[in-house]
Amino acid sequence: MNEKLISKKKPAYPVTKSLSDYLTAHGRNIKIPIYYDDLLRFQGAVEIYDKDGNDTLWLSTYFAEHEREEIELSLKRMYTILHSDGSDTILPYLNIDSIDFCTFGNSKPFRIKVRNILNDNYIFLYIKKADASRVYGLELEHLLSPNHINFLIHK
Repeated sequence: MNEKLISKKKPAYPVTKSLSDYLTAHGRNIKIPIYYDDLLRFQGAVEIYDKDGNDTLWLSTYFAEHEREEIELSLKRMYTILHSDGSDTILPYLNIDSIDFCTFGNSKPFRIKVRNILNDNYIFLYIKKADASRVYGLELEHLLSPNHINFLIHK
């Protein structure tokens, strides 16, 4: 039975010049090595199921071999910008384990699993189209939360 998962979508709001200027002043609006549209070039995908066999609404994507290397390098660079000093010295120790695409919701994010091969620790990067309401929410959470919130946009 097909059940309706979403009844209404939240509209996407553009990032205004004043918000863009604020983000630039705080080092969050920078030229990034890969864009959402680059990841949309995936060649195909396989559905991901949870341990009980339920569809998670995530797809494990795969890319043409000639594009995969460039995409993975760009994602590793994105990781170093967000979680390191931005240098290339750590790149040989990073592995892109998966690039997943969510088919649910209105933001349709990509979830990238980046693993440090030295200690086997991993994190997830999420890449979405910029939406002012989400950016305001992330910045507010960063300002008020005891936890550090890492995010970047390119406008």
